[in-house]
Amino acid sequence: MSTGGAAGRIAGLVERLLGRPLPLGIRTWDGAHAGPADGPVLVIRSRRALRRLLWQPDEIGLARAWVAGEIDVEGDLDAALTSLDDTLRELGDRGRFTAADRAEVIRLAVVLGAVGPPLKPPPEEVVLAGDRHSRRRDQAAISHHYDVGNDFYELVLGPSMTYSCAYWADGATLEDAQRAKNELICQKLGLRAGMRLLDVGSGWGSLVLHAAEHHGVEAVGVTLSVPQAEYAKQRVADAGLSDAVEIRVQDWRDVADGPFDAIASVGMAEHLGAATWPEYAARLYSLLRPGGRLLNHQIVRSGRPRAGGLARPRRTFIDAYVFPDGELIPIGDVVGRLEAGGFEVRDVQALREHYALTLRAWVANLERGWHRAVDLAGEGRSRVWRLYMAASAISFDAARIGVDQVLAVRPHRDGRGDLPLVRPVGWSL
Repeated sequence: MSTGGAAGRIAGLVERLLGRPLPLGIRTWDGAHAGPADGPVLVIRSRRALRRLLWQPDEIGLARAWVAGEIDVEGDLDAALTSLDDTLRELGDRGRFTAADRAEVIRLAVVLGAVGPPLKPPPEEVVLAGDRHSRRRDQAAISHHYDVGNDFYELVLGPSMTYSCAYWADGATLEDAQRAKNELICQKLGLRAGMRLLDVGSGWGSLVLHAAEHHGVEAVGVTLSVPQAEYAKQRVADAGLSDAVEIRVQDWRDVADGPFDAIASVGMAEHLGAATWPEYAARLYSLLRPGGRLLNHQIVRSGRPRAGGLARPRRTFIDAYVFPDGELIPIGDVVGRLEAGGFEVRDVQALREHYALTLRAWVANLERGWHRAVDLAGEGRSRVWRLYMAASAISFDAARIGVDQVLAVRPHRDGRGDLPLVRPVGWSL
């Protein structure tokens, strides 16, 4: 369906480029509508969105228009992104943007009055200075993502304040699933009273609190985020566990008070970068006692070729707005690099579908508390989070990314690993 105006012109061009009908409706700044009459609608609120795409005809151009509020989705964002994702995957190589396509886009932009000088990126876009994965730059990257405000994270994550993939069972709430994830990690690490646990990238302290309260360990949590550490310390004090749990603002490279009986690294290794992995594996190996276990839980990218042979863009929305300097590697590389660091890998569990469920629960929390989120973090930052979590859920669904728990051990000199011969029932899928 088309009512002409700017929407009709844009819809006509997009359908010619795609070679198929629009996957969702379009409404433009002049009130015109085109495309399907039901379902989600892409709202182009300003010609500025088109100007951004002229200068940056890729994911970053779209992201800038989204964050600035120049485009929006009316209706179910998840359904809209899924429809767009399905269309692009079906197109494959046929969806490449050619010079002739660009010329046609420019002609339409002239007609619609969208031509002009480039616009400044929204202030939420970040470009880090200094050497990649230097201590100072890592601190800046962590601050950009995690120092949004503890109140904002409480709204999104819920009472658990656990910012990693939950472990879902039928009928579970988000809180249930996050407790189950912490317990799964503790079981895999074989935690018992009196053991020392190191949690690398401990966030707001959920895992160390669970391990101390339910397994009697002495725990050290390290994070680079000062607001996270302050929040975690207060949680520890409120729980009466200050004698058992220590929270530090500390780089993992500076932890020197091993040995530990067990180490957990949950949602931290994504920030390392491939070049830092040898140092990371060697450091954690040196901090474990012989027979000690490491549980590395991280997002990974698929090792399969990208659908349609499409190359990864030089810079993505995630790089520019969410996780600067983040780098995902395939699960095979994770296993190989741990083994190269001296570990023996004993168990790998994929939790891909669990993360899609977790992200959608966080999106629901954000959407329910939207006005408060905007008050706490600003509209631009809130829009970043809504898009990143919704789009990431779809990437997990499509198996472009996954999340895996890898259990490894530092063997004794004689090869003993001190693990049970039979995989315990609690580790079952």
